[in-house]
Amino acid sequence: MWNFHNPVHVTNGPGSLDQLPALLGGRSCLLITFPEARGLGLVDRVQDLLGAQLRGVIDQIEPNPDVQWLAPLYDNLHAADSPHAAVPCLVALGGGSVIDAAKALLCATPSGRFDALLTALEQGTALPAAAHKSVIAIPTTAGTGSEVTPWATLWDRQRGRKHSLHQRWTWPEAAIIDAQLMRSLPAAPTLASGLDALSHALESIWNVHRNPVSTALAVQAARRILSCLPALMRDPANLLLRASMADAALFAGLAFSNTRTALAHSLSYDITLQRGVAHGIACSFSLPLVLEMALGADPLVDAALLSIFDAQRGGQAVQRLRAFLEALGVTTDPQDYGFSPEDWGTLVHNAASGPRGRNFIRSLAAASPVPAQATPY
Repeated sequence: MWNFHNPVHVTNGPGSLDQLPALLGGRSCLLITFPEARGLGLVDRVQDLLGAQLRGVIDQIEPNPDVQWLAPLYDNLHAADSPHAAVPCLVALGGGSVIDAAKALLCATPSGRFDALLTALEQGTALPAAAHKSVIAIPTTAGTGSEVTPWATLWDRQRGRKHSLHQRWTWPEAAIIDAQLMRSLPAAPTLASGLDALSHALESIWNVHRNPVSTALAVQAARRILSCLPALMRDPANLLLRASMADAALFAGLAFSNTRTALAHSLSYDITLQRGVAHGIACSFSLPLVLEMALGADPLVDAALLSIFDAQRGGQAVQRLRAFLEALGVTTDPQDYGFSPEDWGTLVHNAASGPRGRNFIRSLAAASPVPAQATPY
């Protein structure tokens, strides 16, 4: 028995930003976005589309939302005397960090204070029913999948922690996937977000929560990324390639919206937090090593993974994945990220015991030493 569920209304295609007024249906909104959005003309474009429906702009969202600067934003938005407190909808225009921040801002706490939300995050409890805002997510990167998932990653760098926000109402109400908004994305975030999407696809396959729909979406996403991302890095202004990558990231997001991520993501959080490695790189450089560990656990999973790489055996698939990453300039050797073989083995086994690591298809509790190189199957 299996089920697949995703409640997000998706509008996809170049120029689909123009559908935003129809999706709002007359409601007022706030625009949540990143500092460079004004210079790129995105704020003016949304203003032109919405007119008086747009009641304000919050454009201070930085990469990797941190509770230290989210707290005052949240408290100002939800204060009883705030002119924006009663605005029912947020439009999140940006990458995964913007959409994740909007998911935190949409939650209503009884006190109207962020510290109540932080307590719920730390204790893993649900907030009570309230007048939570809704969010329409408009990604400007092709990778995070946050526009079709209920989760948001929030960081507490001061205390060295990472929180995962998930409430029943943190699913976006709708997502607009418009590749035209991605054409100006610089090379580094294009690469990191594309590899994040590849990780989402593979992680949803070697996952204990996989189902036939999620696997089919993930296989299609991964195959498209393997063929499209190198071409896009050579021709970043190509709208057809941007649209193809946007589709792939959407498929991967839909896949892991039902499975969550697994071991590679569990590994990545400390690497990002402690080493400052961009999330998309941190969760992708280990993929060949995790692929090697996953192979052999389930014949159907093996078949899906081998089909992605047009491989006849596992070692061939691992080698092709490693070659793909290294051709993009991403080293797959943990030592290049500062880990000795012993430290890396410890990190893998610790990550396997975390919430995401436990989604991995193979238990590592009594596993043999973590492989450092691919071996033939």
